[in-house]
Amino acid sequence: MNQFVDDDVNDDFSKLNIDEKTIYNQPRANENDRNKNFQRGFNSNFNKQYDDYGNRNNRGRWNNSRYQKNYRNYGSNSSNDKPINHGFDEAHKFSVNKYKNNYRDNRNNNDSRGFDQRPNNHISSNEPVMTPEDPELERELFTNENVGINFGKYDDIPVKISGNNVPKPLDDFESIQLGPILNNNIRLCKYTIPTPVQKYAIPTLKSGRDIMACAQTGSGKTASFLIPILYKLSMLPEMINRYKRKRGPQNPFALVLAPTRELAIQIYEEARKVTYRSQVKPVVIYGGASQYDQSRQLSEGADLIIATPGRLIDFINRHKIYLNRIKCLCLDEADRMLDMGFEPQIREIIEASQMPGTGMRQTMMFSATFPKEIQEMASRYLNDYVYLTVGRVGSTTDNIKQELVWVEDENKLEKLMEYLPSAKDKELMLVFVEMKRGADFLEYTLFKRKYPVVALHGDKCQAERELALRKFKSGQFPVMIATAVAARGLDIPNVRYVINYDLPSDIQEYVHRIGRTGRVGNLGTAISFFNKKNGNIADGLTKLLNENNQELPMWISDVVDSNRFKAGFKNRKYQNSRFGNNDFRKQNGNNNINSNNGWNRNPSVSWWNNE
Repeated sequence: MNQFVDDDVNDDFSKLNIDEKTIYNQPRANENDRNKNFQRGFNSNFNKQYDDYGNRNNRGRWNNSRYQKNYRNYGSNSSNDKPINHGFDEAHKFSVNKYKNNYRDNRNNNDSRGFDQRPNNHISSNEPVMTPEDPELERELFTNENVGINFGKYDDIPVKISGNNVPKPLDDFESIQLGPILNNNIRLCKYTIPTPVQKYAIPTLKSGRDIMACAQTGSGKTASFLIPILYKLSMLPEMINRYKRKRGPQNPFALVLAPTRELAIQIYEEARKVTYRSQVKPVVIYGGASQYDQSRQLSEGADLIIATPGRLIDFINRHKIYLNRIKCLCLDEADRMLDMGFEPQIREIIEASQMPGTGMRQTMMFSATFPKEIQEMASRYLNDYVYLTVGRVGSTTDNIKQELVWVEDENKLEKLMEYLPSAKDKELMLVFVEMKRGADFLEYTLFKRKYPVVALHGDKCQAERELALRKFKSGQFPVMIATAVAARGLDIPNVRYVINYDLPSDIQEYVHRIGRTGRVGNLGTAISFFNKKNGNIADGLTKLLNENNQELPMWISDVVDSNRFKAGFKNRKYQNSRFGNNDFRKQNGNNNINSNNGWNRNPSVSWWNNE
């Protein structure tokens, strides 16, 4: 690191091919022009900069080594050289080019005038800025490994896709150009083989298309939308050319909406991995936590916001967030986001704010189920979208073993304790109940009997919920009693057992619950306590277990027969809707939508050429 003082400057003038009087007699630059030139560097009028740095009265301002090095290296000792004709002489232009090269080569020098110290590729290419490595952060983000994944099952998973001009699927992550930042992060995440939903969704979103994707929870949906979002944001001029964020209200480029706080936090943690060493800054906001802390974090900059609808609307109304620059909008667990409880909030966010309209932004929706009613509602926010359905990774007996056990309500507690010893070592057990007070009762009762249990439900404050999840994930408390708040989207490793202490009334909720085990090919067991109160779901369960080659108890057929009409009415949405395997546009007679005409295993390139 070279630093010069004024005495060095006097010694260096003898080496220059510039007449000393020519330099010293130049008029002094205007202060405003000088300040502008400091910001613009040598891209501005060089004549003013030369006068500024060459003026005798400004010699004391020469505290940057690069400017002096420019004069030292490219001067001449010859006393016969003519003075430079400022701004026009070829030698002068040559000196400017040499300065620029010198600026790149000396990027590690201290710059007292505030110039950005940026890597070479920032100046010489269109690649996004790649920030330096952070070993401590890298260990924090990428220590977890996906163990036990049965990648061989991927080749047997049925896939159905429809839409116009659907992009070809990717075979591996190396076959698609994502840039050095994403390639590095994918390697650190240990993503080796793309899951089926990633294989089709990533190239579709990378091409700029909207998508409605239906795949089982735990099949890699989060990475399916985060990777294309980061790719799109990384190609923005703000990411290629280092920019300084403004403090205060934020105007993000991408927005991800989630129905629960836990899912929002989980997506944020995955976003931190995908955005590592990039300029894209993710921020998460959700209800139940301090607005002041979230507002302060938000004011420091946010390019990608992950939010729950209620807290986002609150920040929009308080003018903390503006959405008029949104390039990408994603709804995770979109079927729940668009149901009777959330749809008005989603409409307010999309339509009442200044968010770019359909066709002006890229919209993506992911869920494990997409009934026809939700498809019709979601299509309002999508433009010429691709519809993708992927069969569940755990759809065979080798992945999730599903059991139905007849248990009367008064015997459920004793029956549960028969299974609790199975929750040992690092194998976790998740027990679902319908009511919050039921979760508290089970937690209290089992804890008194010396079982390491913890409860999770909506009445607990955010700090209690986060603490419960940490203790459960770490194995300190290997049994968690939870309501449906934990059933949607949470990625909890090593959950070997899911017990439906209380069965849900809707078959789609059952699908989400059992998706907590057997994630991404890992083995798991789902046990459900059944009695006469659950007759309305019997028909859906029978179809579900038959589809997955599961063993059915003898008594289930009698329950189905006795509740045939009642169960058929209450579960009417189950028909052809478990994975939303039918594009409702085809059902409505839209013949302009292309599809592969049925379920396919390992779709070949020739199929795509037939589109």
